[in-house]
Amino acid sequence: MEPLNEKNRIEELRKLLEEYGHHYYVLDKPLVSDAEFDTLMQELIKLEGKYPELYSEDSPSIRVGGEPLPFFEKVEHRTPMLSLGNAFSDVDLRDFDRRVKQLVGEDVSYICELKIDGLAVSLSYEGGKFVRGATRGDGTIGEDITANLKTIPAIPLRLREPVTIEVRGEAFMPKGSFESLNQLKEQAGEEKFANPRNAAAGSLRQLDPKLAAKRNLSIFIYSIGHLEGRKLNSHMEGLEYLRELGFRVNNESKHCSNIEEVIAYTEEWVEKRATLPYDIDGIVIKVDRLDQQKEMGFTAKSPRWATAFKFPAEEVVTKLEDIELSIGRTGVVTPTALLTPVTVAGTTVKRASLHNEDLIREKDLKLGDSVVIKKAGDIIPEVVNVLAELRDGSERDFLMPTHCPACESELVRLEGEVALRCINPQCPAQIREGLIHFVSRNAMNIDGLGEKVISQLFAHDLVRDVADIYKLKREELLQLERMGEKSVDNLLEAIEKTKDNSLERLLFGLGIRFVGAKAAKTLAMEFETIHKLADATEEELVAVNEIGEKMAASIKRYFSTSEVLDLVNELESLGVNVTYKGPKLPAESEVGDSPFAGKTVVLTGKLEQLTRGEAKEKIESLGGKVTGSVSKKTDLVIAGEDAGSKRTKAEELNIEIWDEAKLVEVLT
Repeated sequence: MEPLNEKNRIEELRKLLEEYGHHYYVLDKPLVSDAEFDTLMQELIKLEGKYPELYSEDSPSIRVGGEPLPFFEKVEHRTPMLSLGNAFSDVDLRDFDRRVKQLVGEDVSYICELKIDGLAVSLSYEGGKFVRGATRGDGTIGEDITANLKTIPAIPLRLREPVTIEVRGEAFMPKGSFESLNQLKEQAGEEKFANPRNAAAGSLRQLDPKLAAKRNLSIFIYSIGHLEGRKLNSHMEGLEYLRELGFRVNNESKHCSNIEEVIAYTEEWVEKRATLPYDIDGIVIKVDRLDQQKEMGFTAKSPRWATAFKFPAEEVVTKLEDIELSIGRTGVVTPTALLTPVTVAGTTVKRASLHNEDLIREKDLKLGDSVVIKKAGDIIPEVVNVLAELRDGSERDFLMPTHCPACESELVRLEGEVALRCINPQCPAQIREGLIHFVSRNAMNIDGLGEKVISQLFAHDLVRDVADIYKLKREELLQLERMGEKSVDNLLEAIEKTKDNSLERLLFGLGIRFVGAKAAKTLAMEFETIHKLADATEEELVAVNEIGEKMAASIKRYFSTSEVLDLVNELESLGVNVTYKGPKLPAESEVGDSPFAGKTVVLTGKLEQLTRGEAKEKIESLGGKVTGSVSKKTDLVIAGEDAGSKRTKAEELNIEIWDEAKLVEVLT
């Protein structure tokens, strides 16, 4: 074959394989046999090897996987990938419908979609070409897994229109692929995957794309995160457009005119879910009209216009063999049930949390009991109840210890609490758990420094507090088991990167009691440096929106010890950032005599001239703080049409109330 003809053949093969792949993996309508497809692919790979100058990032040959990666880069999502609120019953669904109608009126319809049990991912295209794929991560920051996602045949490398778009989807492993993979693992004497979801997540987090390519993953695309050059009016219209572009969209989606149709759809799939060739763990319900979605907006964690109906948990019977105790980072003693292994919702369950001593007494649990267990939300195993009628007299009472199993200090029960607690600040179990929390995803987010590595470092006395993490030496780490030169270099680089984290991550990582990720962000924005926060009085802390007296007292107590202040100074001397780096609230000089300056504002009811998001943005740009609930700290309530309980509460508390007309007048 002449060189020119061979080069033309490369283009011909790429087009053929792209078309055949779309019909096979997206439309489920094969045009050729597997053997013919494989023959054409091998021909393309051979020709591309002969003419490397014709390399193309969207060639179908990319599917076989490229060179291994040293690590995954971090990716910031253009718009956050938020989680969904949950509904577990018809009552919950009707309550969701009521909340929706309070915000946007009665004219509402919904789209129901199967909730695929896989790994949420984001795919970005520029000019129709696939340029980046990322995991959901914490919703704001994910990991760049582009090379692995390119191995999934159902993901188009080039769209049917040259659009710039970012889409969200669920990558998953079909049941057939999962069974084949576990057969191979069993034959190789390796531990099998617990379920298809874990297998899919593990496959996409392989650093070697060739391994991911062998796992036969697929994907369903379910939403558009960003789109340039085209306006869509509804979610259903968006799904149709995704199909036109060449994406695989689940065909079981349904438009429902009212909540009763939604409930009927969920009941149908409770019965039919086992017939599918892939796992689902619920139904996602979304308001169809995009203008209504925009008007409803978001909470800090999830969209107000969507919810996830979770299927009723499967319940099974097993034996309670023993109860194990663990000590958390705050000293709380948590009992865990050790069970005779049993399969629940597709995974083998050996353990279930029992929360505290009172729950053990309340359920009348005895060692050796037959117990009913389920997975709450198909995720967390829990003991439902005891089958006391099956007791044969061999069962034994369980007695909680009087002393800490980790340090042998006497356990105490603080006033008003149900949990036993170890109050020894030098308790090794608490120190270890605190270190694990410090490096976790929502805290300092140190790649490669998970629970196993922390336990190893702790066991070898290399870390005793969080500052020690930033003192780790290369030669020390190389002495540890399974820590080669590349692993050590990657870990040290990851640790170094986190020195530049914004203050809120450090605050959350320090594990101050009652201070979660959201409160840490609020405190960081307000005080800007950890030293200003440490010097704040309780009165100054309570004055901050959403910081209550209990949290304020805890913060003040935390920073009152010399050990904590020494730790903060040590972290700073090691190069760890202790200042807030995110967007700041407007300064008084910037907002002038704004009526919102320094005020806490609540938006409620339906706005006609502004979306809720626009109103929030404008108020905050003028020095106000917009919150979701009315309290004594609220200064102003903006009440649109059909304002309900929030307006009523504002009236009871004598809080100033504006209608939308006055808001617009002030803003203009």
